[in-house]
Formats: sequence, structure tokens, C-alpha cells
Amino acid sequence: MQLSFINFLDYAFTVIDGIHSCFTANLRWSEALNLFWFLFFIEFPRYYLLDIVVAFKHNMGHAKRNKRQALARRQLYIEKPLVTILVPGKNEGKQIYKLVKSLSEQTYQNYEIIIVDDGSDDGTQFICQDLQKAGYIHKFFRNVERGGKASAANYGAYHATGKYIVHLDADSSLDRDAIEKVLLPFYTDPNVKAVGGCVKVRNGGESFCAAMQQLEYLKTIQIGRMGSAMLGIYHIVSGAFGAFDREVLEQVGYWDIGPGLDGDITQKIRKAGYRIAFAHDAICLTAVPVTWAALFNQRRRWSKSLVRFRVRKHKDILRPDKNFNFLNWLSNMENIMYDFYLNYVWFFYLIGLIFANTDRLIEVIMIALVVRWSLSIVAFVCILSVSERWKEEKWLGGYLLLNTFYTGYFIRLTRLVAHTEELFFRTSYKDSWNPEKTSTIAQLEGI
Repeated sequence: MQLSFINFLDYAFTVIDGIHSCFTANLRWSEALNLFWFLFFIEFPRYYLLDIVVAFKHNMGHAKRNKRQALARRQLYIEKPLVTILVPGKNEGKQIYKLVKSLSEQTYQNYEIIIVDDGSDDGTQFICQDLQKAGYIHKFFRNVERGGKASAANYGAYHATGKYIVHLDADSSLDRDAIEKVLLPFYTDPNVKAVGGCVKVRNGGESFCAAMQQLEYLKTIQIGRMGSAMLGIYHIVSGAFGAFDREVLEQVGYWDIGPGLDGDITQKIRKAGYRIAFAHDAICLTAVPVTWAALFNQRRRWSKSLVRFRVRKHKDILRPDKNFNFLNWLSNMENIMYDFYLNYVWFFYLIGLIFANTDRLIEVIMIALVVRWSLSIVAFVCILSVSERWKEEKWLGGYLLLNTFYTGYFIRLTRLVAHTEELFFRTSYKDSWNPEKTSTIAQLEGI
């Protein structure tokens, strides 16, 4: 697949040309640009053109990348540092055994496992104690009273002895070489102090909702974060699977309370002057919500964190001063512009598009679907060309047309709701995802 990327891309453009000829032959390009300026001038450069560049660079750079990774792997195994695998969570007892069992199959084996139970009311405590006695878990700690995920993670990190800390969610499952590959960027660049793993969806076949997320994760995480990393503006080490230099974690004060722990800790490390890397081939599989209601609630929480952390807490990055860093400014600005400000622009653009074309609204909608579907075909070819398991993921191509409604409307409107709530009412401090007492303290301290 990777070797024939150019052929696949050429085929995709041929298909698009055919679609255009069949459905939009009467629409001049000048008129299309006028109607769909938001897509062509705002979305296309960031979400489509960049994907093409990333896929091309990735597929043309195998030899150089393999040589660099081979050297880093050699240095890793010469040093063979102890790695702390940190798993904080609540009511995750049923997941822990499967996780530690999968870790025993990793190619990199010099690690300790620390589980922190954050006030579970199921059998997590007894399951973990049994696993610790059996030698599957090295350290187990329990917060009798729930303190929140940040509190649990910080407590475990404080007791970590590894040179690197790999933070995992309890329901994660890793490819056999995932730990090894997430460590390699530390040995490629000495200024890299945090590495994000590539998170993919494990349960995409359970529902239509889950399938949409599986396609979304491929677009926004695997190839999307390859793009942001290439530009030097990668801004989120996923809490489901990320690696950190332990001393740097201590230096920046570990994790802060909030709904966006992963983005916040990444921002803190960037501000400290260090680089963040993305390991696109260090694969972690996770379970996603299978109902629209559960997904809506999850994304509301995630989206509120953008306003709380990037617009408020880390707004100093946007001010030019003696500590100004252009890439940090660009990283924060890109996230705020595309995921926050331009969402409002899109909303008013959509209203204007509808009212300006009431006499031919069905035609405009059909043309918009054809254009977006055409671009989605190109994007999907790019996705498959960088994926290590493209044969297992190609079935998602059947959802490309429906994906327009998912990412173009459902996700955008969810973000709008969340951003508006947080911007005007600071509702993240009332979210039950964190205990009330920790949210109260966080609000008083402005974090």
C-alpha cells in the first residue's frame, strides 16, 4: 500500500473528476469557490492539503526513517532504562488483568507497573491486591476518597522510579512493540521530553456511532497529529497512551486538575522549553462510546478544556514577551482558531449560505456533499497509505459520505455548545468527572 501511494492518489483524483463531471458539471469553479469559501480557503489547507503532504513525505521517507529508528532502538537497548507504566483510574478492576497480561507480551520488558485506584466502589482494590501478590503489578495504591484522575496520576508519578513514565488508561490495549516505539523519539532528539502514542478505536464494529469515531481517530490522530508534529505545533499527548521524562514531569508540577489533563500537561512541557514528539507507529487501541448521548457528553467535556486551558490558563503563550516562542504561539493559536473561533465563523457562514440560497437549497446541499465526499476520498487514501493496518481499516471507506454529517455537523455543534457553556458559565468546574472539592480548589486557584 505504502509503495503505491502515488497510484492510489492518482486513482482518487480520477474518481473525483468523474464525480464532478456527473453531478457538478454546470457549476463553474468561480461559483463553487464563492459558495464554499469556508471549505476551500479555511478547511482545505489544514485538513486535506496537509494530509496529502504528510502522506507523500511519509511514503517517500521510509529509508531515512528506518535508519533513524534503528539507531534510536540500538541506543534504547544499550541503556535499557527502567520505565514506569502508570495506570490511574476508578472502577477499572475488570480491565487491569487484561492490561497487565498484554504488557507481559511487549518487546520492551524493563518496566514497573503502578496502579492507582481513585476511590473505586467495585472490586478494583481486591483484584489489584491479588495481582500485586502474584507479581503482575509492582506497586498498587488506593485513594480511599476519590480525588480525581490528576490526583491519582500525580500520586503514582511521585512513587515512580523509572526514567520515563508511560501513562495508560486501564482499558487500553497495545501492539506488541508499542512501548518500545513510544520510547524511540527520546533517543532521536535529546530535547524531546514527551511522546504521544497513536490511539485508534478498538470497538468500531459495535455501532454506527463507534465506526464514525474509528474513522475520525484515523483522520485527526494518526495522520492529523503526524501533520501537526511535522509543523512543530503538536499540542496533545493523549492520556490513553503517552510517555514522559519523569524529571521533566516533576519540573513542571505534574498534572493539574481539569477535564483536559493531556492537553494541559503537553502545554506545560512546551512552555518549559522542551519538544513534544508523536510516535505514529506506537499503536494503542481504546474503546469509544457506542451511543450518541455518551459521545456527546464525552466531547462536551473535551471541548470545554480548550476554553479553560488554552484560552484562559495558557493565554500567556499568545503574548509576545521575553519568553516568547513562535512555535508555542502557533500551536496554541492554531488550536484556538480551528477548534474554537472558526467554529463560530462556520455557524454564521452556514446560516448565511442557507438564507442566500433558499431558491436552490437542495442543489447547494447536494453539491456540498459531492465536494466534501470527493475530498474525503483523497483524505482516506492518505490515511490508508500511512496506516500499519490498512487492510483492517479499508471497510471504513463505506462511511465516507456519512462522515460529512458526523464531523461537519455533529462534532462542530457539540463543540459550539461546549465552548459557549464554558466561555460564559465555566461549567467545567461543575462537571462530575472531577470531585466537587477538587474543582472548587481548581477554580479558586485559576487552573
